[in-house]
Amino acid sequence: MPSVDLLAATRQWVETFVVARNVCPFAGREVERDSIRYVAVDAAAWEPALLALIGECERLDATPAIETTLLVLTPGLEAFDDYLDFLGVAEALLADQGYEGTYQLASFHPDYVFADAEEADPANFTNRSPFPMLHLLREAGLERALSHYPDPEAIPERNMAALREVGQAPLAAALARLRRGD
Repeated sequence: MPSVDLLAATRQWVETFVVARNVCPFAGREVERDSIRYVAVDAAAWEPALLALIGECERLDATPAIETTLLVLTPGLEAFDDYLDFLGVAEALLADQGYEGTYQLASFHPDYVFADAEEADPANFTNRSPFPMLHLLREAGLERALSHYPDPEAIPERNMAALREVGQAPLAAALARLRRGD
């Protein structure tokens, strides 16, 4: 069986799920501008993976044409609890390196479950992705986008309601297809 092209599958997820379902109303613009950077990071050892994260912050510092970076973290963080531990260290490292207020991390994982949700709740798919990943966002760009969007506070609830309407089974099947590279 051929291996899955992680970055192609991630790009397809962004286009066919995030943009097509309007989960992030700002992603379509960045897809059109080709300002999303996709990077595969081996997360089997945390230190090199964390260094790669800081390297991406430095790349964003030096490259204003890149609005955001998706770091696909595989192999190594398939277990959701391990991923959450890594996320906590990554957030602390960003703050330690002086990037707090400049960049923020959004978290995505195939088994993502919100703290107050049931595992089978379709709303969890707002943060489920084909592979474990960190989304490195420029805070200034996010603030600009939010300032021009009516009622941005309603985005999460709107997404949860829309995904619950779709249902868990079709969402899980679509994610599985992406993971397989179908």
